Formats: sequence, structure tokens, C-alpha cells
Amino acid sequence: MSAFPTHALPRTNAYDAHAGLQAVLWDMDGTIVDTEPYWIAAEKELVASHGGHWSDEDAHRLVGQALPTSAAVLREAGVDLEIREIIDELTARVVAGLRTRTTFRPGARELLADLREHGVPCALVTMSEGPLAHLVAEALPEGTFEFLVTGDMVSAGKPDPAPYHLAFETMAGLVGGLERHRVVAIEDSVPGVRSAVASGTPTIAVPHYSQLPADGQWTVWPTLEGTTADQLDGFVLAGGAAR
Repeated sequence: MSAFPTHALPRTNAYDAHAGLQAVLWDMDGTIVDTEPYWIAAEKELVASHGGHWSDEDAHRLVGQALPTSAAVLREAGVDLEIREIIDELTARVVAGLRTRTTFRPGARELLADLREHGVPCALVTMSEGPLAHLVAEALPEGTFEFLVTGDMVSAGKPDPAPYHLAFETMAGLVGGLERHRVVAIEDSVPGVRSAVASGTPTIAVPHYSQLPADGQWTVWPTLEGTTADQLDGFVLAGGAAR
């Protein structure tokens, strides 16, 4: 499994000694960067080029899904390409959009920086594949993420828990004594929160394109703007209930 890049964790986690926050696992699309407009535009253009119609409602149903799942739906909508070809075409269009303009979600960069300052390791857990994930990671300060888990690294994507299991196992190899209830996942979509929750990871849902009502399995925060590492530590210490 490739990692991007794996660091030696030289810093001291300000929370580890008192049973607080040990690590944070981040979704990317819609959580750190606002890529959804690029995905939606790419889907519409691709379907239209094959003579079909793709609405915003159709696109919203794919938010957070594994790319093979989305590609299969696009084939049903009339895109006469193989699954791999659809994934490559969509990814290339989104990468082109991000190279033109990258819009970060409110509070995401600031929280990442605060976690780094407090010595809390972070990893990216995304259904986007390597080229897109690396582009976003490289737009952030070096060392922001210890490693990336991307959609092309797992056999089952979100909402399956496999991506979060892989992320936890990889982080456990870097952080001694890692405990799952002391690791926080941050997500924005229904498939994402279901994946994280199914892995046993305490999950904060920050809605963007998807409605994410609190149902007891995850905690909904309306935004990451103004959120600090101390608040995530409090979330862990309160058993996943603090703000």
C-alpha cells in the first residue's frame, strides 16, 4: 500500500497523555475541498455527450459514493464507456477544474493547521483516486497528512467500512496504543458517515450537498468554521457528544 508521505511523527500529541484525541481521519470531497460542483459538471457533460440527461438530483445521489458505483449509474444513464473509462474521464475533468481553482470548505484548513500544531496526526480517507487526492494534499502544507487512503486502494468503497479500517490500521502502525474511540472521522455525505460509523470510528458529520440528520450514530456539526483541536479533544472525552 502506498502512503503520502508517511512521516515519523516527531511531534508530541498534546492530548494523548490524558486519554484524549489521538488522530483524525478526514474525508476530502465536500469536507476539505468543494469539489462537488466539478463532479456534477463532469457527470452532466459526460452524460450529455452520450445523448442523455443528468439532473442535479441525479448528481446529488452520487455524492460520497465509491467511483465504481457512480460509474455504473452513469452507464445506466446512457454513457457507453467501460467503468474504468468513466472513472478516468470524470477524474481528469475534476483534476482540470481543481487546477483552475481550488475552494476549501470553511474552517477545514484552519482546523488541519491547529491539529498539526497540537501534534495530532491526520489522514485522508477519500473515494477519489490517487491523482486527485494527491493534488489536494499537495495544495496543503507539507506534513498535513501522514498518509492517504484513496478509492483505488480498497476493494470495497464507502459506505463499506473498508476504507476506514485500512486508515485505522495504517495509523495504528504509526501511533503506539491507538484506540478506535479516540480517533475521529469527519465526513459530509451519507455514504461517508455510514462507512466511518460501520468501522467503529466516532464520526462528525458536516453537511454540504447531502442532508445528514442526527440519528444517534453520528454527530452533526453545521460547519467546521471556528472549530479547534481542543473541541475535537472534548468530543472524544465526552464520548462523541461535545462541541
